[in-house]
Amino acid sequence: MDLLKKIDTTNLPKHLSIIMDGNGRWAKKQGFIRAIGHENGTKSVKTTIETCAKLGIEFLTLYAFSTENWNRPKLEIETLMKLLVNSLKKELKTLQDNNIKLNAIGNLEQLPKTAQKELQDVIEATKKNTRMTLTLALSYGSREEIVFAIKNISDKVKNNIISIDSIDDSIINEHLYTRNLPDVDLLIRTSGEHRISNFLLWQIAYAELYFTDVLWPDFKEQDLYEAIISYQKRERRFGKTSEQIK
Repeated sequence: MDLLKKIDTTNLPKHLSIIMDGNGRWAKKQGFIRAIGHENGTKSVKTTIETCAKLGIEFLTLYAFSTENWNRPKLEIETLMKLLVNSLKKELKTLQDNNIKLNAIGNLEQLPKTAQKELQDVIEATKKNTRMTLTLALSYGSREEIVFAIKNISDKVKNNIISIDSIDDSIINEHLYTRNLPDVDLLIRTSGEHRISNFLLWQIAYAELYFTDVLWPDFKEQDLYEAIISYQKRERRFGKTSEQIK
């Protein structure tokens, strides 16, 4: 059955985020080095981006490289950074053709200069695109993000820019990397792991969580459709009762 026909286009997640996990295990299963898994994972990235744009999802955030990933072997990190630069160069046309705006969050200054430049070039080139905002979480860690926000807010309180009494959800949101993004509606994690792994901890407070055993390089359109169909079957109450929602 074509799962696309089962999707209610009036009830899509506005903001979809994905923890793209399983590249290394996919490569190991095939008898390849980990780098091959990461290379094949880029195919799933392209498919997912194009499918989300086609469906009408407004915001897509991909967990591409975490702060903890800097602890991986040096060669693997170098491979990932080269892959990032090459993918940005290669997929600029795809972003432009699909009217997609590129955004990035994280401690971007930790990235190699070549990656920073390529990233900023593509962000600048796509800044007027309006169909969908694609956010790459790079050198990203949610705890680090929250610590940065607390420090910035504290500094403003100290300098009488804002008062302690005025601090609320909206003030905190304004000081996060995701200040220009809505909260996450649906979080997908591939590879069978059931962890959040320090990803968008504040922003997923009321997100629906979807875990799949599919390894990221094997994640296809139909897998995305299944996740969205699961999301659409759920009742999102935000603290209210079912009767109140109805």
